Amino acid sequence: MSLNDPNWGRQGGSRGPGGNQGPPDLDELWRSFNRRLNDLFGRRGGGGGGERPSPPSGRMLGGGAGVLVALVLAVWLASGFYIVDAASRGVVLTFGKFDQETEPGLRWRLPYPLQSHEIVNLAQVRTLEVGYRNIVRSKVLKESLMLTDDENIVDLQFAVQYVVTDAQAWLFNNRRPEEVAMQTAETAMREIIGKSKMDAILYESQDNIANQAQVLMQQVLDRYRTGIALSRVTIQNAQPPEQVQAAFDDAVKAGQDRERQKNEGQAYANDVIPRARGNAARLMEEAQGYKQRVIANAEGEASRFRQVLAEYTKAPAVTRERIYIETLQQILSSTSKILVDTKSSGNLLYLPLDKLMQQSGATGAPSEAQASQRATPEPAQPADAGPRSRETLRERERGGR
Repeated sequence: MSLNDPNWGRQGGSRGPGGNQGPPDLDELWRSFNRRLNDLFGRRGGGGGGERPSPPSGRMLGGGAGVLVALVLAVWLASGFYIVDAASRGVVLTFGKFDQETEPGLRWRLPYPLQSHEIVNLAQVRTLEVGYRNIVRSKVLKESLMLTDDENIVDLQFAVQYVVTDAQAWLFNNRRPEEVAMQTAETAMREIIGKSKMDAILYESQDNIANQAQVLMQQVLDRYRTGIALSRVTIQNAQPPEQVQAAFDDAVKAGQDRERQKNEGQAYANDVIPRARGNAARLMEEAQGYKQRVIANAEGEASRFRQVLAEYTKAPAVTRERIYIETLQQILSSTSKILVDTKSSGNLLYLPLDKLMQQSGATGAPSEAQASQRATPEPAQPADAGPRSRETLRERERGGR
């Protein structure tokens, strides 16, 4: 059986009231619909002829209008379907007022103007460019020029990246949320720059400044309930204004020269000061040693003098003669002359040449034996010593002279 057969799908072929009528034929329904449209809009049928068609009857007009209304109603109802992506959320509005928030998938709402919807992407990373547009060279000076704490002007461009976390707050709490975020970013950065020094902004703590600005921006955005979460604040460029760039470069070079000269002076000081301190410490030790030596010698001489005084008190003549002899011995030991007693000596004269050579090479200082002899004086002879010993000493004294 052909599909174009008008009786396709019918049992029997009878359309009478008593027959078993099956499902309607689709082709027949389509032809009937076209016929009604032609009759409704006054088109000619297939019979031809130049006769003007008769005006449609009320029944025909009612049937065509019903079909058209049904078609328009179907299209209108179908306009309520919408699709929400996996990273987005749908917000349904009833007469412009928030009604509900829908999850990802195929959704349906009442058609416009009863209801409408907004789709907000919650995974998209949005970017704000403050002080420039697209590239850093295309500056916006009214946004980038900022005043520092030390009353300098810095030309600063930075970018702010953020995501939307609350679709309802993003759409309804602020009229233009992107502009609010832009003004908040500029205001927070100006506050942080106004509390910072010029050198710190240009060379030292740009990351710290960006972090402080991000914290302040987030606090302001949360206060405005914008539904925005900041991801990152990045300082793209920071420099002095172009009008004073050359002068600022000269100042920077002068500062670098100053630091270099300070480092050189510090290095020289680190070399000279320790050596000077070492020399001073050495001189102090030598002076302390000299002081101790002089004091010790003085104390020794004083002690020796007191001991000699005690012996002199016991036997003044003997002690005086002994001191005289010792003095002559010290004087004559430092000379190269030899005194010979020709009266008491025989024909054979003995000269101790080895001792004479040692004495000539000596410095003239008293020997250790002599020093010990000085420190420990000999006991004085008693006052009643025999005249023979005294004569002997006097003869020696004369011979020495």
